[in-house]
Amino acid sequence: MRAVFSILTAFSLSQPAVADTPRVVTDIAPIHSLVARVMEGVGTPDLILPPGASPHGYAMRPSEVRAISSADVIIWVGPALTPWLADTLDTLAPDAQQLELMEAAGVTHLPFRTGAMFDAHDDHDHDGHAEEASHDDHEDRNAHDDHDDHNAHDDHDKHDAHDDHDKHDGHDTHEAHDAQDAHDDHDHAHGAEDPHIWLDPHNGQAILTAISNSLADADPQNADLYRDNAAAGARELKEIEAKIRARLDPLQGRPFIVFHDAYHYFEARFGIEAIAAISLADGGAASAGHLAEVRDTVAATGARCALIEPEAREGLIDAVFAEADIRMESVHPLGLESDLGLALYGQLLMQTSEAIARCLAD
Repeated sequence: MRAVFSILTAFSLSQPAVADTPRVVTDIAPIHSLVARVMEGVGTPDLILPPGASPHGYAMRPSEVRAISSADVIIWVGPALTPWLADTLDTLAPDAQQLELMEAAGVTHLPFRTGAMFDAHDDHDHDGHAEEASHDDHEDRNAHDDHDDHNAHDDHDKHDAHDDHDKHDGHDTHEAHDAQDAHDDHDHAHGAEDPHIWLDPHNGQAILTAISNSLADADPQNADLYRDNAAAGARELKEIEAKIRARLDPLQGRPFIVFHDAYHYFEARFGIEAIAAISLADGGAASAGHLAEVRDTVAATGARCALIEPEAREGLIDAVFAEADIRMESVHPLGLESDLGLALYGQLLMQTSEAIARCLAD
């Protein structure tokens, strides 16, 4: 037995040391899904915010604190989506490698939309999207000229970037006005850009590349696998985009509204944009005046489709569509209807497109 042990010991000492797989932590379920796709065959990332939790404010559980404290790599959208998380990461994981996806190369940014009626339709040129979808993974990264006109909008400068839309809707008129005033007074240290970047599949491709590069730096031994997985994921997203485009192209021009203005990136990518939102993009409570304007917009356009979310307050829906025959479909920007894992991201995109298609169907 001792001889066998000695042989095994000598054999193990002669082998090169195998580096531990880096511990990777992500912020929200769609980003977790993209990271899981890149890490397939190597490891599994941890998730900070469980499905259904608000990115704007969240009291972490001990297990999530431990995950951050032991992280080697942290991949998150950025403080525009989760402003409370920035200081937390610096405190709990000062030595971890951070990838802030709002700053990643090739990621398109769109500003917040404001006002009761959106005017973004005239500022997009969507004719080039189908051709762009055939480009290779790297050519897609910066081919977003169709969104550049958004940067000139002066009326998108007044919103903070968070996603907490489920705690304000039941307020009375005075509370709604007070909440709106508070949001308007925010100091937008991180700019007025919409942080829901993952809802554009082109951004999804850019994010896959950024993730693979970051993980390759942290774990050179598996660099080729990370990059191969990212390339395969990008090809999958192109196939999903083609399916969505075929589904939604015939429905362009049909008016609809959203409960929460979280889908700008998806709408702009596929040229099928909402005319208004009940709940503001930054999660602020809608004032009585805003609701009246949305109601007038619905009446003027004949919109009969509304994309709602599980947290939507029926009272606000009724306030806008009290006398209209409305079709409602449920969506959620974090993919609550999908199981956590590498398939969630593609399912989120497909579920969003199907909800829109059902809502706008004849």
